[in-house]
Amino acid sequence: MSRGVAALAALAAVGGGCVLGGCRVEPAAGPGGQGAPTRVGLPSGTPSARDSGPGAPRDDPKPASPPASRPPSQRPAPVLWSRGDSGPDVRELQARLRQVAWLYDGPTGTYGDLTERAVRGFQGKRGLPRTGATDRVTWQRLLGMTHEPGKWELYLMGGQPADAPDPRCLTGRVLCISKASRTLRWMIDGRTVSTTEVRFGAKGTPTREGTFRVYWKSRHHWSTLYDSPMPYAMFFSGGQAVHFSADFAARGYAGASHGCVNVRDEAAIAALYAQVRNGDKVVLHW
Repeated sequence: MSRGVAALAALAAVGGGCVLGGCRVEPAAGPGGQGAPTRVGLPSGTPSARDSGPGAPRDDPKPASPPASRPPSQRPAPVLWSRGDSGPDVRELQARLRQVAWLYDGPTGTYGDLTERAVRGFQGKRGLPRTGATDRVTWQRLLGMTHEPGKWELYLMGGQPADAPDPRCLTGRVLCISKASRTLRWMIDGRTVSTTEVRFGAKGTPTREGTFRVYWKSRHHWSTLYDSPMPYAMFFSGGQAVHFSADFAARGYAGASHGCVNVRDEAAIAALYAQVRNGDKVVLHW
């Protein structure tokens, strides 16, 4: 029995069976028939009037309870990536945001303002905190709505690494063009001078593979067949040439050529055009 309950039982006994909490304690008969009040003991730790005041003994204060921890459901989810981050994981995030039409530029591999805005919009649409940072909850929701991006979804707007050069590219002056990595290496005696991103023909108009030679250069060339510009054209096989493509610069790998090797970087193709000579080798390989 607790002390509080024991004290209430004592009150009941003194009151001769009165109702607990509402009884009046009658004085007991003292000497000479005078009634003297009987003081009923209070539960331990309950102060009385005489126990208060300066110098009175005090019970040790009850230690304060530690603050209650926040429920797991209310704790912020760990942030995986946020503005300023970069790398292959950010590139995958951007590719998946493109799949659900929240991002239209990139992937670039760098978490900039456009990616932050896309993440914030994605979060708000699904009732998540609109932080713009990709936390674990946001990432799991995005994973459930998208498929794993393929290589060219990840490098739609460039940035892909070049693969190893073909052995035919290791001697002489060579435009070494890889369909596997979609890159063009300008090589002299086995040394890579520069590398740039390229794209090729569509399924119905494929870019030819093999070893060729540059046979004609045309700085301001215009295609009469397709009625389109082909600046910095370096022809290597029939009507197929390496040249700058404004469409490639604008749309990336969402488009294709009619068989030519398109270069998206105008400054890179201008520098390349100035160095390449008629008779230089062109190797197109996988």
